[in-house]
Amino acid sequence: MQDTVNVIERQPWLEPTSDTVQRGLYNAVNAGGQLGHRVSDFLNGTWLGHPLHPALTDVPVGAWTVAFALDGVQMLAKTRRFLPGADAAVTIGLVGAALSAVSGLADWQYTVGRARRVGMAHALLNVAATGLYGTSVVFRLRGKRKAGQLTGMVGFATVLFSAFLGGDLAYRERIGVNHAPEQTPPDTFTPVLADRELPEGGLKQARAGDVTVVLARSGGRIYALADTCAHLGGPLSEGTLDDGCVVCPWHGSRFRLEDGHIVNGPTTFPQPRYDVRVRDGLIEVRNPRSS
Repeated sequence: MQDTVNVIERQPWLEPTSDTVQRGLYNAVNAGGQLGHRVSDFLNGTWLGHPLHPALTDVPVGAWTVAFALDGVQMLAKTRRFLPGADAAVTIGLVGAALSAVSGLADWQYTVGRARRVGMAHALLNVAATGLYGTSVVFRLRGKRKAGQLTGMVGFATVLFSAFLGGDLAYRERIGVNHAPEQTPPDTFTPVLADRELPEGGLKQARAGDVTVVLARSGGRIYALADTCAHLGGPLSEGTLDDGCVVCPWHGSRFRLEDGHIVNGPTTFPQPRYDVRVRDGLIEVRNPRSS
């Protein structure tokens, strides 16, 4: 199965298609101004502390699994008892697919390279599956029960393969996964940078044990956060400071210097914060759990 995914991600036509869709999404969000960014944050799940898309995908996949099971029982047992339930499940799945699609696009718009191409294939398969289930509903309403069931079953097979691609994006490409480092700085204060090397309003990358940290001086205070952005791994030390926050240079996630709290997304995970002090002209950092 993984060989099939590798073939898909190498398809040359996926790149220009992805360019067009991503450009359209970017323009739409920016055209909406502050409201557009708030909607994007909502769809990403910033408010939830967890990506919204995986939660919503359970609705169409679950509903269409129920429809598949009920249709199968009806075809084998020759009973009409389960037909209303199967029809309702198909319809619920269509509603859930629409909600899942917009949240998935919100996640996908920040991807690059292989993840972007596989994500586009994933999206196109979902569109195909939704179209098949829409056709299934039309057949069912017109009394063409068998055609509706068979169309739905083809749609279900399409959804299953698309779900496999979704798993590849989550587990291989780590889309929607917390990219903040799992390591922690030393439990004791460790010198990482000379105090004179960090100007007011400046950002500096430093190393504290196994962790790369970003040091920031703002309002006369020094702060230390993990340098790797929790969203998709951007280097915060290459970002900017704004109103007591550090802004990721890749996708604009904004974290409060004081505690790493999310001010706005697309990240859904806060940024690890570390204790910091100045001793003998050196900036020192340690794991906050030691305090």
